[in-house]
Amino acid sequence: MRPSPTRDARRKLISVAAISAALLAGMTTTVAAQTSTSSPSTSTATEKADVTPAAQAAAAPAERLIVGYKSGAAEAKSNKAADADAEAKGKKAGEDLDFQRRLGTGAALVDLGAELKKADVADVIAQYQADPQVAYVVPDRLNKPQADPNDTEYSKQWDLFESTAGMRVPGAWSTSTGSGVTVAVIDTGYVAHSDVAANIVGGYDFISDTAVSVDGDGRDSNPADPGDWYATDECGTGTGSSSSSWHGTHVAGTIAAVTNNSKGVAGIAYNAKISPLRVLGKCGGYDSDIIDAITWASGGTVSGIPANTNVAKVINMSLGGSGACTSATQTAINGAVNRGTTVVVAAGNDNDNASKYSPASCSNVITVAATGRSGSRASYSNYGSIVDISAPGGDMSTATANGIYSTLNSGTKTASTESYAYYQGTSMATPHIVGLVALMKSANPSLTPAQIESAIKTNARALPGTCSGGCGAGLADATKTVQAVATSGGSTGGTTFSSTSAVSIPDAGSAVESPITVSGRTGNAPSTLQVGVDITHTYRGDLVIDLVAPDGSTYRLKSSSTSDSADNVSATYTVDASSETANGTWKLRVQDTAAQDTGTINSWKLTF
Repeated sequence: MRPSPTRDARRKLISVAAISAALLAGMTTTVAAQTSTSSPSTSTATEKADVTPAAQAAAAPAERLIVGYKSGAAEAKSNKAADADAEAKGKKAGEDLDFQRRLGTGAALVDLGAELKKADVADVIAQYQADPQVAYVVPDRLNKPQADPNDTEYSKQWDLFESTAGMRVPGAWSTSTGSGVTVAVIDTGYVAHSDVAANIVGGYDFISDTAVSVDGDGRDSNPADPGDWYATDECGTGTGSSSSSWHGTHVAGTIAAVTNNSKGVAGIAYNAKISPLRVLGKCGGYDSDIIDAITWASGGTVSGIPANTNVAKVINMSLGGSGACTSATQTAINGAVNRGTTVVVAAGNDNDNASKYSPASCSNVITVAATGRSGSRASYSNYGSIVDISAPGGDMSTATANGIYSTLNSGTKTASTESYAYYQGTSMATPHIVGLVALMKSANPSLTPAQIESAIKTNARALPGTCSGGCGAGLADATKTVQAVATSGGSTGGTTFSSTSAVSIPDAGSAVESPITVSGRTGNAPSTLQVGVDITHTYRGDLVIDLVAPDGSTYRLKSSSTSDSADNVSATYTVDASSETANGTWKLRVQDTAAQDTGTINSWKLTF
């Protein structure tokens, strides 16, 4: 049977997200674990009817259901019986259902009717799920070709698509392209480039020192990059000389270059908008300007600066300097995060522990290390326990084409013609994660910064290569992460057990412990167990933090460091606890190893 022309004319596509929500609602236990696996057999849920991860895809539209009947059912063989069943179930649900045809597998294709809402869909699916003769019910998804973008230089962007060490971005595009999300790029500003221009929105020039700004004035609403070149030793003895980097434009292209425009490169979140905030000029930029840029980008108030009409959901800071995070910078970051903005920062390019650098060592940020084309930590990339995640940053020591290709300008001092070039650095890795965050926020706007960080870590894959020193949870996987947050309605993985009982940490004293009892789990803990820690301390470098499993095994979360003078520990660590039984009493063990500073374990949590 075919729907009448009138019915077709008033058809309203029902999103697969709505259908999936109804399917999931009919299950007797949660399927949170399923969102991060590729096989339904790994789910611990007991299903009334089969619900595969494919049925949970949130982006494609659907207007029909595919209903599989058990072999003994009359509806499995008779079109008349299947039609009568659809009509009866629709009547019970108060909807007009219509049997369309029989599929080659024997399943029935059932039209959902016009103008159905989420609650209506749930009623219909409930009718099928309650029928013992129904083997499964899934949405009839609308698929689209998954061709590569037609951008002429896309083949050079190994970092997006290569199976070995790419970030698996193309698979995320069927779910999200970054629409509705503004990204603040706190950097050198922006030099006009036709491959990014359509995605640029208003920003600001925060450089107050004219010796640094080199544009002849102080702060103003024009974030144009005039060039940051400097002569020999102009920036200090032994610093040499440098051409203009056009650094902010390269970063912006990686995040949101216009895509499918038959030119140039593809952006990771190519429908997101870029707000360029200029804080770096000749010889660098000051903390004070960066702090104001962070505040303004996230919707905070900065004296003398007009209110921001393009508030950012995520901030990119591909910048840094030596020394631990200061209280001043941390305060700005905390304010941004509290306003709902995710802050992503570069780990640094000194082949050193990132805890010695800022903003890499700040709390409440996602700190990004760089990997090369083989998937190993890039030789220059900083590392350490404060690194949260790794992303492609390129390593041109083997070949130029192993760098990250993006938008640039050919001018050596002042701007000339637009161009493209390979760069390498944690500065290049950071916008990969920022682009991923934009995809996530577009797919699920309700996500908090903490949920975003957790989801990126939980859905990362093991580094294809090697890493010495600590590279976070692994290599970010855009497809897996975006699909997980789009189908989970904001849940980013598993069940959480927490403790909010405060425990004092004695100065230079014995270790203290805070327990959490885990129950109701089956089998072992996951290989990506998330350990969230909130500790107040006036010199966190004094602290050694361990996770203690129920059998007494210990997992080092944080070592002491005499160079880490920042306050507090607010971080989420990823632990491979797959050899440990999940149920039992887990403990957070903390010891202050040096004198003069005290603190408190405020809370901590385990997310399975």
